[in-house]
Amino acid sequence: MSGAGRLGQALIGRRWRWVTLLVIALMLLLARLGFWQLDRLDQRRTANAELRAALESAPIDLNSAFVSYADLEPDAVPSELANRDISMTGHFDYSSQRILKLQNWQGFPGVHLITAFVLEDSGRAVLVDRGWIPDSEYVAGNTFEERSGSQTIEGYISLTETLARKPAGSAALPEQGSEVFRVDVAALQSEMPHELAPFYVMQAPLTNDQDSLPIRIPKTVDLSEGPHLGYAVQWFIFSLGLGAGYLVYVHRWLGKQPAEPPRTELGGEIAPRRVG
Repeated sequence: MSGAGRLGQALIGRRWRWVTLLVIALMLLLARLGFWQLDRLDQRRTANAELRAALESAPIDLNSAFVSYADLEPDAVPSELANRDISMTGHFDYSSQRILKLQNWQGFPGVHLITAFVLEDSGRAVLVDRGWIPDSEYVAGNTFEERSGSQTIEGYISLTETLARKPAGSAALPEQGSEVFRVDVAALQSEMPHELAPFYVMQAPLTNDQDSLPIRIPKTVDLSEGPHLGYAVQWFIFSLGLGAGYLVYVHRWLGKQPAEPPRTELGGEIAPRRVG
């Protein structure tokens, strides 16, 4: 019998049968992890395509477009709206401000100011993250009011933060200026005198306002594909390596076994031929 035949017979024989099944199961599991990483890579590429489209799209005028989103639930806002640039005209309602806690900026702890921006000629409003205040400067009750009256601001859309999107914090508290741990638009809507958009807006920084408070948070864009392809290759290598290592081990084990004596068709040993 050939070496490959002996190896195949050993793998399904009584001694190695269950080990072979276990190795195959582990190889399939490792391969499945590799395909899972490829799925994650495909999701990342899809998200990057949406982000690229958002970056290349013209800014949305929320004064005219608000009605298009008014009937949406916050958790049903299409993901492609995230990071879309917007502009809107109206005024800030500082009496409805909330303080978003546990926010770091360049390694320093602080808070963000979440304020309703009432659209011009409308009772509708959009929650706006006006920027970051360091803990050392934050004093409860201080609204850090900036320009009052009608103004036009620019920014970009962020999706509501719920326990499913961002596990943190607790429900918003009812008092003006209360502290919250996430921008949950649905929870905040019940406390606001205005009809809110189903998303909120990060106010864009101006070229000359990074030295004053609050500090606007610039949009950060990551269009990389992440480590998913490398992880997938690793899992596939682990799967193939396990199978190859197992075959080598069994092959070496067979090499250490005494060869079986040849047998006749009747099952007896073949007698050696005499010469001379």
